[in-house]
This record gives sequence, C-alpha cells and structure tokens, in this order.
Amino acid sequence: MRQKLRNGILIFMFVLMPITFFYFSPYLIIMGASEGVITGSFIVFALLFLFALFTGRAFCSWVCPLAGIQEHCASVRPKKVNNRLNWIRYLIWVPWLGIIIYMAVRAGGFKRVDFAYQTFYGISVKDVPSLILYLAVVVITLILSFSIGKRALCHYVCWINPFMIAGRKLANIIRLPSLRLRADKAICIKCGKCSKVCTMSLDVMEMVQSGKMENTECILCGKCVDSCPEGVIKYTFKPLS
Repeated sequence: MRQKLRNGILIFMFVLMPITFFYFSPYLIIMGASEGVITGSFIVFALLFLFALFTGRAFCSWVCPLAGIQEHCASVRPKKVNNRLNWIRYLIWVPWLGIIIYMAVRAGGFKRVDFAYQTFYGISVKDVPSLILYLAVVVITLILSFSIGKRALCHYVCWINPFMIAGRKLANIIRLPSLRLRADKAICIKCGKCSKVCTMSLDVMEMVQSGKMENTECILCGKCVDSCPEGVIKYTFKPLS
C-alpha cells in the first residue's frame, strides 16, 4: 500500500512538472542572482535543506518530479549503479554554487524576492523554448537511466540532493530527531531482498548486518521496509544513535 501511494504521488508530481519545472532550475538561480533576485528555485532549495533536517532525502523518493521516470526505467532495466562514483555530482554542484555567489556579489547582493521569476503566472513551460528545455531534461533522464542504471541522474548529476545531504549531516551532528531506518539484525535471515529492491543500489543487507543503517544515498523510499519478509527494517523518528 505504501509503495502504491508513493508511486501515485510521483506520477502526480510528474504531471505537474510543466508547472513546477522552473522551481527546480539550477540556471534560474544564476540568472536571478545576476539581477539580485531570490528566485523560486532558490527558495525551494533552501526549504529542501531545512526539511532534510527532519526527513532526510525523503523528497527524492516521494516528491521529486523526475523520480517516477527513473523508477519506471529501473523496472524495465534494473541495473545497479556504482555508488563509488557519486562524487561526480560535486564537480557540478561546487562550481555551480561558486557561480551563484559570484553573480550575487557582482549584483550587489540580493535585493528582492520573486518566487514566480521567469514563469507565466507561476507556470514554467510557457513557450516553445521552455518546452524544448523541459523535454531535453526528460530525455536526458531517460538516457542516463537506461544506459548507466537505477537513479543515475540522482547519483551523478543532481544539483538538488547535495542540499539535502548537507541538511541530513547537520541533523546527525546536532543529534536532531529525524526520519530514518532502524533494523533488528538478530532476526535477519540474509535473504537479500532488501538489497535487490533498493532504489539507490545500496547493499542494504550489509547495512543491516553492520548495524549502520545511515547512508547519505538512502532516500527513505521504504522498499526495503516493505519487502523484508521478517520485518527486520522499520521506519523510526529519532536522533542518530
């Protein structure tokens, strides 16, 4: 039931993507910063950092507009990705942050807030150029998913999840109660189903055996929770132990 609900939400968010597309745009933040404007995407990314203090990367599995595409691709080609290469995304994220800061300083700082910046009454895909850009992102997501593996965009390209990873790490440092997974190693039968269904290609069974369920790539989708025949893995809301 939980996974059906999650999939339903993801489909709904993808349908809304022509409206919400620019609110996740990395480029509009740069454009806005060059004009001293705090854009909608700037606000959304800041909120995702704050939400990550309490919900980790749950946004990635429950709300992200591109999540549904990637998971449906994975159902056709369930190829695991190499988690050792996740650092690649920071080659995009760090320079991008630097450009935003540079543009903002050059503009004399942020002077106003425009949540609907560059949209048509809040709607992102408003003309042919924005439609082409939207379709390009969808096509790139499909190509990465089929060629590299499950959630390849999330692992190697995404400019959003580093904000949530930072929020999660801060929550762990200050021991803030937040949504996370816990496991009872004693009743684990080592069937491996949790690792097989993991959306992020994590070795969940090894995480259970080691007693370390915290992982920056875990998006709290709950597939491991729902697939475990012994109920070994469960959600909890508490500080990192």
